[in-house]
Amino acid sequence: MNAEPATPAPPPSGRPRLRAALVAAVTALLALHWLLAVGSKSEESVTADELAHLTGGFSYWQFNDYRIQPENGNLPQRWAALPAWLMGTRFPPLADNAYWRTSDAWVLGHQFFYETGDNHFPRLMAGRAMIALFSVATGLLVFLWTRRLFGTAGAFVALGFFVFSPSFLAHGGLVTSDVCMAFFFLASAGAYWRHLHDPRQRWWWLSAVVFGLACVAKFSAGLLLPIMLLLALVRAWAPEPLTLAGRTATTRSGKLGLITLSTLGHGLVAVGVIWACFGFRYSAFNPALPGADHFIRPWEVTLGNIGSAAPVINVLRAWHLLPEAYLYGFSFVLEMSQYRSSFLDGAYSVVGWVRFFPLAFLYKSTLPLLLGCVIGLGAAARRWRESAATAAIRRDLYRVAPLLVLFGVYWFASLTTHLNIGHRHILPTYPVLFILLGGLGGWLTWRRPVAVVVLGGLLLWQAREAARIYPHYLAYFNPLAGGPENGHRHLVDSSLDWGQDLPGLKAWLNQNVRDEPVYLSYCGSGEPDYYRIRARRLPFVNGFKIPQRWWPLEPGVYAIGATMLEHVYSPIRGEWTPELEKEYQWMRSFEPAFAAYFNDPARRAALDREGGPEKWHRAWSRHDQLRFARLCHYLRARRPDAEVGYSILIYRLTAAEIAAATTGSYDDWNRAINPAASASH
Repeated sequence: MNAEPATPAPPPSGRPRLRAALVAAVTALLALHWLLAVGSKSEESVTADELAHLTGGFSYWQFNDYRIQPENGNLPQRWAALPAWLMGTRFPPLADNAYWRTSDAWVLGHQFFYETGDNHFPRLMAGRAMIALFSVATGLLVFLWTRRLFGTAGAFVALGFFVFSPSFLAHGGLVTSDVCMAFFFLASAGAYWRHLHDPRQRWWWLSAVVFGLACVAKFSAGLLLPIMLLLALVRAWAPEPLTLAGRTATTRSGKLGLITLSTLGHGLVAVGVIWACFGFRYSAFNPALPGADHFIRPWEVTLGNIGSAAPVINVLRAWHLLPEAYLYGFSFVLEMSQYRSSFLDGAYSVVGWVRFFPLAFLYKSTLPLLLGCVIGLGAAARRWRESAATAAIRRDLYRVAPLLVLFGVYWFASLTTHLNIGHRHILPTYPVLFILLGGLGGWLTWRRPVAVVVLGGLLLWQAREAARIYPHYLAYFNPLAGGPENGHRHLVDSSLDWGQDLPGLKAWLNQNVRDEPVYLSYCGSGEPDYYRIRARRLPFVNGFKIPQRWWPLEPGVYAIGATMLEHVYSPIRGEWTPELEKEYQWMRSFEPAFAAYFNDPARRAALDREGGPEKWHRAWSRHDQLRFARLCHYLRARRPDAEVGYSILIYRLTAAEIAAATTGSYDDWNRAINPAASASH
């Protein structure tokens, strides 16, 4: 994407003031990025995955036990939980704790966050601040790599796009592994490529250790293996000799031999790093602590769902070649990646779509970034057309080979995966674009005033997008998707509604609600009671064993999370069929019994004697899901009265609307939806 002939970065200036100004400018921009990423989370509740990440990481430090959440990266969980561990935070009692025995990260996490008597929010924010350092490190790497390729001006172009990227600002301040892994993809590909060109041992060790750390950052690190393979082939086919470990090879076979030995050494270092992160113990369960019945999903269940990989995992288990928690985490990820509920543009799937990530990229990338990519591609094509020299094109492509290989391999894997649950999973590809856009820095000369204005305008536009959506970075959607207010029509879950807006909902309720009932349906790990949200609970994704009770639907305020509105994780998603309508109308006949069961202890005891508590719970739960699904079909056709953080939609429903949506006949329901759909446009 470079507009000017590729030239090496100028040597560092000898003038101390210029160097100091450069360092100050980069530091200020990265500090601003950190402040925006962390500051934007100061009024956000814990997102869905943060609860399990922080709980797992704390248990690693505190107990040297790895049963909790081994599937999401040991390193970022440890890193985020380090402040909580140093603070001496209390953990729920382990003795006689059924959820410790069954490795239930979610219920244990609820206990850790809300039931120990400690305020969870300071340690959550400390963990967020720690993860934001990985985002800062990614920005620094983007700057340094771009400066080496395209000079200082280009480096500031790339850094500007990064600092004000809504995607990195959204995830850079969350206790998850996504930004951490984005850093390690870029760092590992770059260090490996550098080591193939610099025979000094320091580069081999850096590459090997970074690769090892990537392996404990997230299991997607497996994609680094084909990336390294392709880079090895590119280097072997280059005409320059290769020197590694004091030996020099000039033939392709000789180069590949040296690279193979070097890469095997990388593997040995990675194995050592993995064992170190799991305490050099095979068993995931510390024998000095109360025991475990099983992981959150028993081994036999997970192994039974991963097909041909199961025998390989069993061999590794039998020979104790890797820690048990690491093998289980990998198996769990493999199992979950095969079938997972996903949502895109009003459609549902459990195996995903090839178009999911391209559309997610189109919807959630800023327009200045998209325009910059188009301009950069055009500039590169023009440069190559004008040069008409194959050697020049090959030289340009070779210089950016690790970026292109990383981008290509990652996108190929993204297009073929069945795991389509969030835009965040393509986060590692954005730094590649930022670096390549640095090639446009060659335009920043007084000889090209129009180009300076265009590029400067794109950077200011990028900054304006970050300022305009603050602090709701997770909900960013560009105008091509209709903006954040229409984001829920395209993507939900971690692309929009990850449970972050309970504080915003509380503030809205304080300002707008007095003496009317409030109903809440929520997708996340936050606890509404912590924020003193007094609401009647409709279906939740995470119940944390809190008993659900019967509520009649009355006129009032209905606060529905976007993920719940779209019914992504509901057993009743998609079309409302005549069969569902028949079942719902039949179950409505039990509503008086449900009301009595939850409000009259004597009647409840009698009903339990007749059918048993489990039967009544199953019946009520099914009815609750059916009723809520029918209501959401109506609400999706109706414009919300307000939105909280773009992730919680607010509806003020009248008695007539509730009756039409939940108690009328099928024909009444259809007639209610059609006028509502007309009124929303």
